[in-house]
Amino acid sequence: MPKNNLKPDKLIVFKQPESGKALSLHVFLPKGWKAGDKRPAAVFFFGGGWVGGSAQQFYPQAKSLADLGMVGISADYRTQKSHGTSPKECVEDGKSAIRWVRSHAKELGIDPDRLAVGGGSAGGHVAAATTFCKGFNAEGEDTSISTRANALLLFNPVLDNGPGEWGHNRVKDYWKEISPAHNVSKPIPPILFMVGTKDDLIPTATAKRFEKTVEDAGGRCDLKLHEGAGHGFFNRPPHLANTTAEMTAFLKSLGWIK
Repeated sequence: MPKNNLKPDKLIVFKQPESGKALSLHVFLPKGWKAGDKRPAAVFFFGGGWVGGSAQQFYPQAKSLADLGMVGISADYRTQKSHGTSPKECVEDGKSAIRWVRSHAKELGIDPDRLAVGGGSAGGHVAAATTFCKGFNAEGEDTSISTRANALLLFNPVLDNGPGEWGHNRVKDYWKEISPAHNVSKPIPPILFMVGTKDDLIPTATAKRFEKTVEDAGGRCDLKLHEGAGHGFFNRPPHLANTTAEMTAFLKSLGWIK
């Protein structure tokens, strides 16, 4: 993963697991921001196969949205390396992060009804699962606070955990519950889905099948195929600039960015 020298404006702990380090939101704020604003926001989840990774991966995207007037957030979640956990806890922590953001909208200066959720690879899985998959809620959490995104920003996401698809063996005992592609339900937020045509983990056929599932259910899925790009392409030049431009255009189409 290319290193970047960006630094968030705020680090906010949103969850303290029983064992291991606390989980934080890495928050990038726009110029002129103040608590009580009602700005659109985006929460991103890093990739790393549910095994590892760092919130720093999505600093460039969070910062670019903050430069455009949104609040950009890159969130921690437990992984196998950091906390010895399974994909279930990844999704649970994703839901915890979104609930925390929505329930603290006022102090974050955001509109809880204009919350985009995004991520790359396994982080894209977390983003989509928090929207579509029931269950995986932390004990004692207020489940009346929705974890469904108002828009999804997906960078080569793992969406299909069925047999023969990536990650199936890690989740085979509960794949039907945790596979976003098998749990698409209304209301479906508008979805941006960016993937390389040479992605060895997410074949173009799998991506097109998800697009069709969403559209058949009456949803919007903007599938952007990046010719010749492999897995994890989105944080390397020139793809970082290209995918950021696609994300910006998509959010403009929703009226979230002027």
